[in-house]
Amino acid sequence: MSESAMAKTAAPLVSSLRSVEIGLPDVPAAEQFFTRVWNLSVAARQGDAVYLRGTGADHHLLSLHPSDKPEVRMVTLRAPSVADLDRVAAAVPPHGGEVLAPRAPVTEPGGGEAVVVRDPQGRILRIVAGDARHADVAGHRDKPIRLAHAVLNSHDVAQGLKFYEDALGMRLSDRTRIMAFIRIPTQPRGDHHSIALADADNDCLNHIAFVMPDLESVMRGGGRMKDAGYGIEWGPGRHGPGNNSFNYFVGPAGFVIEYTADVEQIDDSYPVRGPQDWKWPEGRVDHWGISAPPSARLKDAQRQINFSSGLKA
Repeated sequence: MSESAMAKTAAPLVSSLRSVEIGLPDVPAAEQFFTRVWNLSVAARQGDAVYLRGTGADHHLLSLHPSDKPEVRMVTLRAPSVADLDRVAAAVPPHGGEVLAPRAPVTEPGGGEAVVVRDPQGRILRIVAGDARHADVAGHRDKPIRLAHAVLNSHDVAQGLKFYEDALGMRLSDRTRIMAFIRIPTQPRGDHHSIALADADNDCLNHIAFVMPDLESVMRGGGRMKDAGYGIEWGPGRHGPGNNSFNYFVGPAGFVIEYTADVEQIDDSYPVRGPQDWKWPEGRVDHWGISAPPSARLKDAQRQINFSSGLKA
């Protein structure tokens, strides 16, 4: 049995995508945007950093930290248990990654224990377990619930995919001409993808997607963003892989953010498809066929935000 095949039969070392930690020059302005326009809520503060939650159980979905330039400090995934953190630390180096910090208590809001690693293409990932959870907030149709996925540009998608499969136990859902969609195996079913790797000549952040309650909320969010001066850069539309509805925007400091809903829920019976299976008729960029292609501004923004080169205090 091949190494990849063995990884697929083992229990996954991650169970969900929890949060993304970003640095940007003007944290107060970003907080105003993400709370008043994007509709997140402040979960906690620590020093100059702000931790923002949705209506779901995750302690926070996004944390904002002062930085001279926009950057992704790390992406946080959740492990099923604290014991799995040691398994992550053991699995990462043989597959081309690096352990930056061994398992230790997390000292920032949300708590728990975590191990911090760097993938073979330089992205910093924190794997956390035992972190705090909120009670879900019911009755808010116009607010993000949780993160849907983080899409990461990759100069070598095959290398990146192998790491996420073999080191973390994630699995390929679909491969299009320009993107590999990677899911976290969960029972009975889970999101079509939590991480995607986009073919590129860089390893920047492509975008962060936030789950909304339904299509109505995705559309209302688009209107609210336009009212605030943030035009829809791609959408409204419905993707092929994942079948999710979408609206894309360029937010503060050039971060690309997406409202999405109706993410397809799949299990191990889902047939992995390739580029030949995902082709649109001429002139289409989604299922509905009403959206224009992604704007030039969006495409440029998807090449600008790098990952931090090391751990930040």
